[in-house]
Amino acid sequence: MTDATIRPAASADVPRVKAVTDAAYHHYIERIGVVPAPMEADHGANVAAGRVVVTGDPVVGVLVLVPHEDHLWLDSIAVHPDAQGTGTGRRLLAFVEAYALSLGLNEVRLLTNAKMWENQKLYERYGYEMVERRVEGVYDRFHYRKPLSA
Repeated sequence: MTDATIRPAASADVPRVKAVTDAAYHHYIERIGVVPAPMEADHGANVAAGRVVVTGDPVVGVLVLVPHEDHLWLDSIAVHPDAQGTGTGRRLLAFVEAYALSLGLNEVRLLTNAKMWENQKLYERYGYEMVERRVEGVYDRFHYRKPLSA
C-alpha cells in the first residue's frame, strides 16, 4: 500500500472511517429496510488488523480489504457524499486491483445489496461480473468477482 494519496488507516482515523462509512451508506437504510452491514462493522478492529485504507485529508474515502489465499475480498468501499463525483471511488477501485496484484492475487470479490442498484451498475461498468444472488439472514446480496491480469 504505497500510493501517496491512498494510505493505511491509523487508529486516529477510526472516527472519520466510521463517519464516512455512515454517511455513504445511511441513505440505504430506508430502501433496504435494515442497517447496511458496513455501518455495523467494528471499524477500530478493522483498522487495528490493517484491513482499512483511506484517502483524503480529512478522510473522504474508505476501503476495507481482506486478502484470502486466492482472491482479495473488497469488504467495503465508502465515499463521503460530499466527495462523490470527484473520481475518489474510481481511484479506490483502481487501488483495489493494483493491491490485489501486488499480493499475487488475480481476482477481486465483493458483494452488494440487491436493492443498491447504483452499486450494481457501477461494479458492472468496472468489469465485475455477478456470480450469484444469495440471501444471508436479513440481507439479499449480489456477489461479484473480477478476474485480474498483470
